[in-house]
Amino acid sequence: MKEVKIIDQTLRDGHQSLWATRMTTSMMFPVLNKINEAGYEAVDLMAMAHFDACIRYLREDPWERARIISKKLTVPTGGWMRSNNLIGFEAAPRDVVELFVEKLVENGFGRIAAFEGLLDIDNITDTLIQTKKLGASAVAAFVFCESPIHTDELYVNRVTELLTRTKVDAIMIKDAGGVLTPDRVRTLVPALKKAMGDIPLELHTHCTTGLGPLVYLEGVKYGADCIHTAVSPLANGCANPSIENLSRSLRDMNYKVNLNDRFIYEIGEHFQAVAEQEGFPVGLPMEYNAFHYKHQIPGGMLTNLFYQLEQAGLRNRFDEVLNEIALIREELAWPIMVTPFSQLVATQAVLNVVHGQRYNIVPDEVKKYVLGHYGKLIAPIDGNILDKIVENGSKMIPLKRKPLPDMLPQLRKQYPNATDEERLLRFMIKGSHVDEMKKAGPINTCYNLLKDPITKIIKTLTESKQFGYVQISNGSTKLKLG
Repeated sequence: MKEVKIIDQTLRDGHQSLWATRMTTSMMFPVLNKINEAGYEAVDLMAMAHFDACIRYLREDPWERARIISKKLTVPTGGWMRSNNLIGFEAAPRDVVELFVEKLVENGFGRIAAFEGLLDIDNITDTLIQTKKLGASAVAAFVFCESPIHTDELYVNRVTELLTRTKVDAIMIKDAGGVLTPDRVRTLVPALKKAMGDIPLELHTHCTTGLGPLVYLEGVKYGADCIHTAVSPLANGCANPSIENLSRSLRDMNYKVNLNDRFIYEIGEHFQAVAEQEGFPVGLPMEYNAFHYKHQIPGGMLTNLFYQLEQAGLRNRFDEVLNEIALIREELAWPIMVTPFSQLVATQAVLNVVHGQRYNIVPDEVKKYVLGHYGKLIAPIDGNILDKIVENGSKMIPLKRKPLPDMLPQLRKQYPNATDEERLLRFMIKGSHVDEMKKAGPINTCYNLLKDPITKIIKTLTESKQFGYVQISNGSTKLKLG
């Protein structure tokens, strides 16, 4: 009986997809022992978006979070790196990227997945090589895209090229947009398995089109070794498929899933209670939407785009913007719709629609993309479109990207009393955010989950801005709050 391994995404992708990356360390801490007993192969914790959210919004030191969680977990803690940059669009200097990988491992990450939105192997090879040297598991994640040029042959060629340069512990198909279909899995998975030999193949998809569970079941049937899931309150919707559903289905298909269902249930119960207390949404099954395959905008970004257009009084042009995104994707050689390229394409689409003239205003990032500053493009761009972008874009952008000088000497001189971890945070997040994070003090790991209904009512009333105070009376006893 074949065993299917499970990577848990609850603490990383689950709340990134459904809770805008707002899960605090204290919300995670009460169930870490249960996660240890659940039987996961690994538990993914952070990607670059989590470093950003920890600092800007939660006022938590992401390195401290990593140390707290990884020391408590007995299974490998997973981290993600995007291409050769950290946060934002621009590539980071090589010495900064190398230091970041080193600090990930030092702070408890035993597994690092590196992915690249252009499938440019040059952008992830060094990270994977260094990860192996430092003794952590290296996972090469190839981002999936549905387009005329993203063929099975392309993915096989890129995987084969990577394996000639470095050893890895696993290959992953990363389907951030949820556009992988059961039909495509039936050809892509066997083709990759043939090229990979004995290296495990992981599948990572989302439920954006409602097909995520079927993709996993077909993927396992055709040779995938490991799938990425989340517990049900933080699964479905635009998040990953739920482990509760997948474990039942896989066992019904005579596969071994070595998980403890009791602990999975208790972990889900905890996060259901957190969602109710914090007013966070829980994931619900999505209906199939064929139009999603044209624009391929990831679910969380789709919600943000609608909100931003609504705020600008352009809600009625939402579908027009999505159609423009679909057209731009084709014109710009089918960029895979993951960060930063999904933001790049969506921004250009809004500008084209709002101003009525296509590519008259060109963001710097679009010009840099077409000139290859972010990596080699998979296919050429139409000459007329390329000329228009180059002409209307900033004249300050060179036609060829210049090599980046080392940055660490400057960072160490600029912040002489800081640790390398803090220097990296200040490099990534400009302004006063790191200072505000430090002022907040050490991370609090105690989460006060209100289980008593009366306590919940009192908390709701006292936090409401509708009332100046709340008075509770019982005979001669009176309690006034506020």
